[in-house]
Amino acid sequence: MNPVKAVKGTRDILPPDSAVWNKVEAVAREVFRTFNYQEIRTPIFEETALFARGVGEDTDIVGKEMYTWTDKDETSLTLRPENTASVMRAFIEHRLDQIPGVKKLYYIGPMFRRERPQKGRYRQFYQIGAEAIGSESPIVDAEVIEMVVDLLRLTGLEGFHLIINSVGCGSCRLAFLAALREKLAGVASTLCTDCQRRATTNPLRVLDCKIPEDQDTINALPSILDHLCQACSDHFTAVRAHLDNRNIAYEVRPRLVRGLDYYMRTTFEITHGSLGAQNSVLGGGRYDGLAESLGSRVAAPGIGFSIGEDRLVMSVQGDQQQNTVDVFVATMGDAADMHAGELCAELRAQGISVERSTDKKLKRALEVASKTGARYALIIGDDEVSTGSYSLKDMAKQEQTKVTRSELAGRIRAGNPKL
Repeated sequence: MNPVKAVKGTRDILPPDSAVWNKVEAVAREVFRTFNYQEIRTPIFEETALFARGVGEDTDIVGKEMYTWTDKDETSLTLRPENTASVMRAFIEHRLDQIPGVKKLYYIGPMFRRERPQKGRYRQFYQIGAEAIGSESPIVDAEVIEMVVDLLRLTGLEGFHLIINSVGCGSCRLAFLAALREKLAGVASTLCTDCQRRATTNPLRVLDCKIPEDQDTINALPSILDHLCQACSDHFTAVRAHLDNRNIAYEVRPRLVRGLDYYMRTTFEITHGSLGAQNSVLGGGRYDGLAESLGSRVAAPGIGFSIGEDRLVMSVQGDQQQNTVDVFVATMGDAADMHAGELCAELRAQGISVERSTDKKLKRALEVASKTGARYALIIGDDEVSTGSYSLKDMAKQEQTKVTRSELAGRIRAGNPKL
């Protein structure tokens, strides 16, 4: 009988990789705290109608990628392919609009899309995201982008590239779509099959095409920036001014439209070269009309982003800490075993990670210490118990010194600045 394996497009996150995930999430939570964002946790499945109305029926997500089934009560349910629509559903359902001020919410969790697995993309993937709901101000747009930049830098990611654009509003976009349809009428037949369909059903999606052979044709299409109304133009100018004031570098790219129908005005994306052709780490934008499309009687303008955590972890993977445990305790003798139990508890109470050997042979115990990535090995025999002086081995330098119980925690901390 063949063993059962993980489903295609999913995988197990194992140590030591899981330590990098924990680090990234801890950094994200701390950055969100400093910007006064609070956590929201939504169900991993919702009524299918939520995503059809919120994300857009003509998007690839809804049309091709969702995991959908009919429940026993004949309700159509879907594993969430993204979380902005779910957050807005919760915002409306629980009347968060009644709370004064901008509602700042963040989430960390799994999403599901049945797309072709590739580098950094999985069918069960993870997102870190945030939504600021309740303001149309360009100040909020710039602050959200600033928060993203801070988060990436604090995780250790360098060399990333910020791209921004404005996709206008419902008014000015009509004139742009008319010009776009007119231009596409003469060139759509030369584009990929998906873009030929989008040229009729949703021409804005053509600009989001990633097929290399289509890019020259797409770059020759009309620019949304030439069709912005005065209000949208002023808003985008103000966003850029605030980013300039914060010394945040960016590129304005008129073809950046994002892949979801609810975006308007500011859109942005961050890319990183370590990910190859599919190099996007995160994307986001403003969605001032989303609440109304989901049935809200109250306008709730908002802006948010989602980070592909899988891809972010892949980008910072080389910076992961190799030492998975601060000290590995090797004992020799019954008295040493009992003494080590007290000592391990004492070290753990001070935030030092400890692993104990179950092997009575010192050579094998030190081999295990090396393989587990221990920073130090602490050797305790009955003689060490009686004298109160232990042997502490630096596993990287292969140097061994004597240390007393009172000195032990300080010596371990000195060897690991992160403690």
